[in-house]
Amino acid sequence: MRAGISGLEKLGCKVLKHLPLINAVVADFPEKTMDSAIMSCPHVCAVEEDRVINWIEEAPAALPLSYIDSSLAAIKAGDYQNLIPVPAEPRAAVAAEIPWGVKRVNAPSAWAATMGQGVKVGIIDTGIDYTHPDLKANYAGGYNAIDTTKPPLDDNGHGTHVAGIIAAVSDGAGVVGVAPKASLYAVKVLSAQGSGAYSAIVDGIQWAVSNNMDVVNMSLGSPSGSTAIQKAVEAAYKAGVTLVVAAGNDSGPVNYPAKYPQAIAVAASDSADKIASFSSRGAEIAVIAPGVAINSTYMGGVYKSLSGTSMASPHVAGLAALAVAAGAKTPGEVRKALTGAAVSIGLQPSEQGAGLVDAGRLVR
Repeated sequence: MRAGISGLEKLGCKVLKHLPLINAVVADFPEKTMDSAIMSCPHVCAVEEDRVINWIEEAPAALPLSYIDSSLAAIKAGDYQNLIPVPAEPRAAVAAEIPWGVKRVNAPSAWAATMGQGVKVGIIDTGIDYTHPDLKANYAGGYNAIDTTKPPLDDNGHGTHVAGIIAAVSDGAGVVGVAPKASLYAVKVLSAQGSGAYSAIVDGIQWAVSNNMDVVNMSLGSPSGSTAIQKAVEAAYKAGVTLVVAAGNDSGPVNYPAKYPQAIAVAASDSADKIASFSSRGAEIAVIAPGVAINSTYMGGVYKSLSGTSMASPHVAGLAALAVAAGAKTPGEVRKALTGAAVSIGLQPSEQGAGLVDAGRLVR
């Protein structure tokens, strides 16, 4: 690495950051430096622009059927299989605390076996409002890839919303997450506007690997890929990190990095078990999860309803945490557990993958 850097320095470049996970550096070159000149330096095998793009886009809001209305409709139709039992024990949460998406993946039925305790979940996003009453007990630390001198406090709201879906505490108030005793780690790679550089994403993944995350949620995406991010995803998978990624909100092909085979790509469904109109789709979809009008934690200690595959992905990240707690040891084993516990909701494989995961089946 040092020999390669000395060659770059001869071109007048300034090395800004090291990314050892993919054996790369972020470097600033004088204007008009040609890629061919950089490629001629010893040990340089690829050059990529460190683009800054917007990674998150809220999907159009839509009102789902309420849980009660859905249940009444199922009863009237004689369809008792789709009724979702919520056991009285073991949980502190009252029914009103459990959002419809957490109910739909049947998370409460897994809590007698595990609530995700001991599992480390990294949220690569805009940060987390770790002072939120439903999150502070499970917050265990983090990293700010944008400014390493500052804590990874959310200044957008997106990451806090994602965090609540995964692991908001079960305390009888507010909301509860899919894995309410999992440990949450904020990995801030996106700004208040939802934008971030490729290098920040790689740095965030690198931190997750270095700090032994079991599961990482990435509710972010782009229609175009990145060689650097692809290599980081591959390295994280090889290191044993399960990566759960939102499929995208453009109704088109699966976005990146969800498109990479090491990622568990998640599509979004509504409360009627239809694919959300905005959800990206394709052969890469592993499973589908609730993603329309999802109520969760938001920065400032409040709650907000948002829609998107950004909301579907953390349902599956929470389920992945339950799978790890139940004994899945590798990303491959987690994927197998999730898809094995999934039930078809009558959609095409390109829309639902293996189907919607039932947490009760996941931990049995």
